[in-house]
Amino acid sequence: MRKALFLILTALLALALFYVSRFWFLSLWPRGGLFGVEALPPQGGLAARWLRGTEAAPFELLLWAVGCFLVLTWAQKLYDRLTQTPDAGDDHD
Repeated sequence: MRKALFLILTALLALALFYVSRFWFLSLWPRGGLFGVEALPPQGGLAARWLRGTEAAPFELLLWAVGCFLVLTWAQKLYDRLTQTPDAGDDHD
């Protein structure tokens, strides 16, 4: 049951990262934004929107990839901390 919960949370995290990218192609909610929040448009692409007008705009895909790597790394570290056994680090005989 615990593994299924973490698997669902990981899938939701991946979905959120996909929504932030330029690759989101689904239009699942109205133009007014998700839950009426205009900052969450149905076409996604939030990384490009956040970087628009900055000098970092041409590197949007690279920054998104690095950000995904960091978020997934932190998620893995959190998972490891939540699932470690008390004696996992004590390998002294």
